[in-house]
Amino acid sequence: MSTEEFRQVAEQLVSSCAALLESLETRPAFPTHVSGAITEETFREPLPFKGMGGAALASIASLVDQSRVPSPRFFGYVFGSGDPIAALGDLLASVLNQNVTAWRSAPAAVTIERTVVAWLAEAIGCAGFAGSLCGGGSSANLMGLAMAREAKAAANQDGAQPGVIYTSTEAHMSIAKAAALLGLGHKSNRFVSVQDDFRMDVGALARAIDEDVAVGKRPIAVVATAGTVNTGAIDPLAEVAEVAHSRGAWFHIDGAYGALAAIAVPEKFRGLEQADSLSLDPHKWLYQPADCGCLLYKDPGWARVAFSHSGDYARPLSEDPVEGFAFFEESMELSRRFRALKLWLSLRFHGIEAFRASILKDLRHAELLRAAIERQPALELLAIGQLSAVCFRFVGKPRMMDEAELDRINSRILRRVVNERGRVFISNASIHGKFALRACVVNHRSTEADIEAVVTEVLAAAVDLGVA
Repeated sequence: MSTEEFRQVAEQLVSSCAALLESLETRPAFPTHVSGAITEETFREPLPFKGMGGAALASIASLVDQSRVPSPRFFGYVFGSGDPIAALGDLLASVLNQNVTAWRSAPAAVTIERTVVAWLAEAIGCAGFAGSLCGGGSSANLMGLAMAREAKAAANQDGAQPGVIYTSTEAHMSIAKAAALLGLGHKSNRFVSVQDDFRMDVGALARAIDEDVAVGKRPIAVVATAGTVNTGAIDPLAEVAEVAHSRGAWFHIDGAYGALAAIAVPEKFRGLEQADSLSLDPHKWLYQPADCGCLLYKDPGWARVAFSHSGDYARPLSEDPVEGFAFFEESMELSRRFRALKLWLSLRFHGIEAFRASILKDLRHAELLRAAIERQPALELLAIGQLSAVCFRFVGKPRMMDEAELDRINSRILRRVVNERGRVFISNASIHGKFALRACVVNHRSTEADIEAVVTEVLAAAVDLGVA
């Protein structure tokens, strides 16, 4: 391909992207006309034997039409809305095609990533922490717990003392998965009860660790959550840290959802700086295009203990602390994408204050949604944590259904809202065993009108289904 051909194709693709961004207000939050059969018919095709050239872009319109676009009315998961400036950074990163594994393979890219990591740590009150970018919170949690295993259970190779990882019953599924991947097994997880506000019960945590130690088990790590997926609850971080460290356990914080909100509301995150390791996701509350996760840690030495197993072909050729630096000595990845470029460009273009303002707006929008729900007799608020997740359900007026029927009706309402009406995208959660409709506001494009549409669409779906 010549550079002129590249320019023509790129301009065509960028024009399509700009047109998409211009149309977000009018596009459905979820393509209501899409089914498995339609997507199979559109995109399942034989392996191309000869190149199609520019005609390969002819399917872009179909791709967009059958995709869940970054709508201002997307409140489904904890997933960022995608900064277009960052998307351009992704384009440049792909053209540069750096392997950001060591300074000698990508000098500027490695330096930019180390800079961005330092910025993130400083922004959330953890200045001085080191770290690296990764695919997302699951990868960051896995690496953090790998460090914990090396720090607290390296002498456990004879199997004399089973190791235990403690976390709350509201913790993300990636914690249990990490324990399995690290060879500790699912039985190494001990789930601690939560209080009525869905935050970890610190007293129950202390008792659980003491009970296990008394029968010869070894506490490896305590994992607190700074923003649970269901409700946005933030565990009492400082108190959990005290229990963990006083009992010789590693203290990891899963902050994939919430930790970056410390930029805007640091008072909610007291104790964040006491973590030994901490996961966070810029592709959530810094609105970056996926993927862009991050692991921060207090002591890089433990990262090197966990991940430094290099072959001669990869060893740095310099003892200089800059030129000899290698991410593969502190991370599970060897080949690494230039994830930092989009984040670096985005932060420099907008400034951290713009992100702070947008996070505060999201938090305010969650409160507006809570108030709108409470004004509707046919709706029942089930949970709202300290962040931006709001859980509720339709109960009718007056309420005439039992719990099983309410679960069934709300499941039907969710399908109607998302898959058939398509104007807003929400998800679901289980709150005290009840099927809940869940809206999570992590969207820099949303307006108050978009928030109000959540209630409007749920009530309209109930009418459509004949239950209102």
